[in-house]
Amino acid sequence: MAFACAPVVAPFQADSVIGDNVVPALQRGPLLSIKSQKDFVSGVMFTVTGAAFAWNAATAYTVGSAGQMGPGYFPMVLGLVLVLLGGFIMFFSLVVETPDGGSIGEMAWRPLFCILGANVVFGVLLGGLPMFGLPSMGLIVAIYALCGLALLADPNRFTLRRWLVLASILASGSYLVFIKLLSLTMPVWPFFVNP
Repeated sequence: MAFACAPVVAPFQADSVIGDNVVPALQRGPLLSIKSQKDFVSGVMFTVTGAAFAWNAATAYTVGSAGQMGPGYFPMVLGLVLVLLGGFIMFFSLVVETPDGGSIGEMAWRPLFCILGANVVFGVLLGGLPMFGLPSMGLIVAIYALCGLALLADPNRFTLRRWLVLASILASGSYLVFIKLLSLTMPVWPFFVNP
């Protein structure tokens, strides 16, 4: 029984003696090591983002109960689900081995700015900027701009055909869902085309 418990007790002793081998405490590896850096950092980001959303929903809005939900109930629950997801991802990054160690490479600045910029341009073109005198360009133009800028994240794969096909499918689907089926009131075409 003592021999079977030795590997469990050994990390907590100053020097481990298992059989004839003596392992000094300073030569042993850490008890817990990150096996996938990418997964660990992703889990931390999910946990921090989820906790921030849950905290904001719980403090800034009335949460209510499951029977009578307030405006903060759903964002708080989603934030807590994101915290749990981040916790699971962090746990598995400590337990599951990855072939290359899941190391984090260089920061991909171009895709980051293209994707974030595409969303900002979409919002500006859809709603306009009245304080700068920029009118709304409508849903269709905003979607074409969004797709074009997002596709520039990988300039080697950007083609005019790919941009037109992707933007056309997204624009027609958005028009069908948001304008026809949901009857949302938003500008579809640029201000100089709208009747």
